[in-house]
Formats: sequence, C-alpha cells, structure tokens
Amino acid sequence: MVVVALGSLVLEWAWISYDRVDTIPFSQFEQLVAAGRVAEVTVESDTIQGKVKDKLSSGNSFFMTARVDPALAEKLIAKGVVVRGVPSGGLSQTILLWGLPALMFYLVWNFMSRRLDGGQSLGGFMAIGKSRAKVYVEKDIKVTFVDVAGVDEAKFELQEVVSFLKAPKSYGRLGAHVPKGILLVGPPGTGKTLLARAVAGEAGVAFFSISGSEFVEMFVGVGAARVRDLFEQARKAAPCIIFIDELDALGRNRTPGAFGGYDEKEQTLNQLLAELDGFDPRVGVILLAATNRPEILDPALLRAGRFDRQVLVDRPDKNGRVAILKVHIRKIRVSKGVDLDRIASLTTGFTGADIANLINEAAIAATRRNADEVGFDDFTVAIERIVAGIEKKSRVLSKEERRRVAYHEMGHALVAASLPGVDPVQKVSIIPRGVGALGYTMQRPTEDRFLLSASELRNRIAVLMGGRTSERLIYDGDVSTGAADDLQRATEIAVEMVTKYGMDTKVGQRTYAPRPQAFLPAMQDTLVGAAEATGREIDLAVRELIEAGDVCARQILEKRRADLEAGVALLIAQESLTAEQFAPLRSPGAAVGNQAAA
Repeated sequence: MVVVALGSLVLEWAWISYDRVDTIPFSQFEQLVAAGRVAEVTVESDTIQGKVKDKLSSGNSFFMTARVDPALAEKLIAKGVVVRGVPSGGLSQTILLWGLPALMFYLVWNFMSRRLDGGQSLGGFMAIGKSRAKVYVEKDIKVTFVDVAGVDEAKFELQEVVSFLKAPKSYGRLGAHVPKGILLVGPPGTGKTLLARAVAGEAGVAFFSISGSEFVEMFVGVGAARVRDLFEQARKAAPCIIFIDELDALGRNRTPGAFGGYDEKEQTLNQLLAELDGFDPRVGVILLAATNRPEILDPALLRAGRFDRQVLVDRPDKNGRVAILKVHIRKIRVSKGVDLDRIASLTTGFTGADIANLINEAAIAATRRNADEVGFDDFTVAIERIVAGIEKKSRVLSKEERRRVAYHEMGHALVAASLPGVDPVQKVSIIPRGVGALGYTMQRPTEDRFLLSASELRNRIAVLMGGRTSERLIYDGDVSTGAADDLQRATEIAVEMVTKYGMDTKVGQRTYAPRPQAFLPAMQDTLVGAAEATGREIDLAVRELIEAGDVCARQILEKRRADLEAGVALLIAQESLTAEQFAPLRSPGAAVGNQAAA
C-alpha cells in the first residue's frame, strides 16, 4: 500500500509538470498574436496559457501570461487562434491537486499505525493505552478440569472460585467472599495457564488472558492506562476471570532510585495495586495470575486483600504422571501392551509439558518405523531422546575412541549397580548423542524421592567419578577429556553438601550458599558470609568429597574387573546394553558400596 501511494504521488507530479511553461509579459503575447505565431490558447479567469506554432526564444512551445484585455477573444479569433476556456475555481482540479495527496498520506499513516499496533485493529496510535488482553467468551473455552490431571490439590483449591462464579449469592450466605486475587506458582510446564483456563471453562464465564510483559511499553503511562482499561472491560463483562501470565514481568519488587523504564514499571504496578484495592470481588471479577518466580514479586502485591491465596502447581508425583499420560494418550493410537505405570516410573521429575512432549516424540518414533500403533519401545526411544539427546549418526568414532568410551560408560554403570540409594541403570550406550556426549549411561529413578541422605549424595559422586576412574584403571592413569561434564556435576553436588546442606563437620552446620530460587535454578555462585579462611576450608572439603568418591569407585571397579571387561566387550559388539541384557548391571553389591563410601 505504501508503494502504491508513493507511486500515485510521483505520477501526479509528473503529469502536472510534464512540459515546461514559459511565463511571458502580456505585451509580448500581443506581439505573438499580431505576428500570427500563436497556435492555440486556454483562457482562464486570471491567466492565459497557450502554444506557439514554432519555438520561443527559450526553446519551449508553451507559454503563460496574465489576462489583461477583456476584448482579447475577438483579436485571437481574427488571427485564426483556437480559443478555449476553463471555468474559474474548478472543483475537480482542486480535489485532484489537494484532496488526492491528502488521501494518500492518510492511507499511508493509517497503514503504518496499524502495523505498529500489532495488527489488532485497535485504532493505531490513538488506542495505545487500550488493553491487549485476548478475550475468550464462554463458547470459546473448551478446557475443563477433566482435561487437567496431576494437580488434584490445585484443582481442589480453585473449585471454590468456580462455585462462587456459578452461584455468588449462595456462596456468600455466611458473609464469606472469594479471594480477590489467586496466584498460581510452580515450575515451568506444570500447567498453570491450562489450569486457569479450566477454571473459566468450568464456570462458563468470559476469560481475559494477557501476559505481564504486554503492559510495559516505551511510553511512560501506557502500562497504567492498559491496567485501567483491562479492569474496566472486566467489570462490564462480569462475571469473568482476568488471567495475567508471567506476573513477575509486571510485579517485580520495586527498587529505590529506579528511573527510566523502571519508573514506567512502577507506575504500572502501582495502578495494578490500586485496582486490586478498588474493585469489589462480589461483582464477579476474579484475578488469577501465574509465575515461576514468586520470590521476586513485590511484597505489596502479595499482602492480604490483594493476592490473598497462593496455589502451588508442582511437578506431578507418580500417580499424577499416570493421570497425565491417560489424558494425552487419548490423542494417539497406543498398543494394548503399553504399561503406563512403568512409563510413569521412568519419567520422575517430568512436568505435564514434558509428558505431552514425550507422547508426541513416541508417536513420531512409531511413525518413523511405519508401525500401526505406538509401543513401549517407542516410549523408551522418546525418553532417551529427551534425556540424552538425539543420536549423532554422522559422528564416527575410531576404534580406540570407542574402546575408551566403552570403559568410561561401563565404569559409571557398574559403580551405580554396586551402590545403594542410586538410581538403577536402564541403559548403557556408546552411540554419540546430544551436543558433546560420546556415550551415555541412562539412570532413571523408579520412585519419587524428596529427601537424600549424605551417604546417598556421596554415592552419587562416586557414580559420576566411575567413568574417569575406569579410564585411569585401564590406561595406567592416562585420562581423557570425556569426564568434563562428570566432574562439573560432581563438583556441584559436593559444593551443595558443604555450603547448602551443612554436611561437612570441618566447615560446620551452617549455610554459605545464597538463598535459592523457588522453582528455577540459582544463577549466583558466590559464597554468602564466608571469610577468606572459611572459603579455603570449603575448597578443601569439596576436594575431599570428590577424592573420596574416586576412591570408592576404584575399589568397586578393581573388585569387579571381570564384569568390567565382559561388559566392555559386549558393549563394543552391540553398542547399547540394558540391564536385562547384562546381568551385572542388576547386581546390588550393597555391602561393598557401604564400606567403600564410608
């Protein structure tokens, strides 16, 4: 559209100024008439435009002069000049010269303003303070509590909201009122947004959905205006639900001395606080919000009377994962022999989004092998892809590299099979996967764990050290770079044992780690309140824990050297082994492990 408008303006300018016109005095015009050189003229109210039969002194054929003599027409006709006239003040000419450019500029401005407004047809710049919430009416919401599984406690908490929206008078017969704001907190992918939509679907009310980042713009005051507009729309549509996703983008803790963009965020947050104080929950407007960073929210936002209730939407337990599998498995064709309970055991720590992705990856794997149904092996392949990464078939290892990788991975597997409290080995492979893994040992817990003892953490360090220890044992101390990730993870566990859990007697039972975030991994590595001498003690304690894990792994592998050699030979021949295919991987060896770990 912009190109068309500019092209029209250029053509109009070219049409008007196609030929150059000389302005001449009226006396010269009379001389041209007397000489019989004028071919034709156009007489207007104040001017005369015409064309000569030959060329003027300037080389042009067209001329223009002021109209002076009213009896000029008779003279022109007497000389055989063609005379034309134009009505004075022509409306069509005025529209063409002034109206068309104005219209073109308006169309260009309107087009650009809509593009900058995001294509939401809100009137361009004039509607910049309007709320950008997506409104879903009752018939648009197809999600109910039946579609949400694995979060039974959260659904029970939100059932009160549904009851209030359906029957507000009977619900408040004893004077109670529903909380003004309900904050859904939990890790990413646990279904907070889905749960909010299910509340609206169950209650059968309108649903206003918006992200916290959509309130903040480069113009000061826009965010506050959008908050006001959102609540005004919600009051008109009551009963309804307002859902603000990623509330931390809007309600971050206010800091003193902020300026610029932070000042805009503070104004937006202040307006939200004012709206929460000003509206009456009895009108049927419920505010739901979701975040995975509740620790950074402003305290004024979380006080009683604003967000009165926090509902935890946590990772599902085993029963919850089975329920989520049943919900998502309806969308694919599954073999009758698939054991959902076994799949749930292999997916400890998965969120609802992870399980949905697992179902999709399993269906893709079955489709890739031209199967009619999705079997258990397809789920195993999907778990491997999610946990370990995609197979790198193009990465070809040399014979010696394959042998070293086989010893490394079998070292991990045998140490894991020999220690108590360690996740059982599901599969060992020397097929490269992911970004840099040349092989992998997949361990999956069979039950949910909420506490870990100090001995179990030491055993985990020993398992991580098993790969390098195996290389040192076989290659006479000549280790490779393959243990880089193992050393990183072992160090993280040892540091947390010393600085976070107080599990070292020399350093003491106090914490030196920063306060962890609730649902996201901590980004800060500095020690809190540790003197220089204490920092040295922490370093020594971490080193001792890792060295003790190495000693434990060496004792196990020396005692099980025959299993190590047999496992490596079989692994090189088959590239992948499961615990069912190689019996030593299922050997408990608890007594040896306890003595070595101690």
